[in-house]
Amino acid sequence: QVQLVESGGGLVQAGGSLRLSCAASGRTLRSYTMGWFRQAPGKEREFVGAISWTGGKYYADSVKGRFTISRDNAKNTVYLQMNSLKPEDTAVYYCAATPGGSTSYEPTYYGNWGQGTQVTVSS
Repeated sequence: QVQLVESGGGLVQAGGSLRLSCAASGRTLRSYTMGWFRQAPGKEREFVGAISWTGGKYYADSVKGRFTISRDNAKNTVYLQMNSLKPEDTAVYYCAATPGGSTSYEPTYYGNWGQGTQVTVSS
């Protein structure tokens, strides 16, 4: 079982940037596909993007061109760089992991989840 801890959330003005980190313990992330999701109050959990264990990336249309996922296997950490933030990006952001496989937008595909980090974008 891999344990995931997100960090890097906070309050930022519209147009600003944040970088979220997802640090893993218990397993090396080298062979895991990682996903980022978000959930705003009163809404369902929403796919943001994913990176496969081979490095392939997949983004939701709502963040394409603004958000970038990367991974540092040596640090056992995955990142979500968020630029040009909008108020509608406000949510709790979660990272998730599944061994092997390819990217998926389905939350049920991922068996390991972090506790989330709050991102608030003010207008």
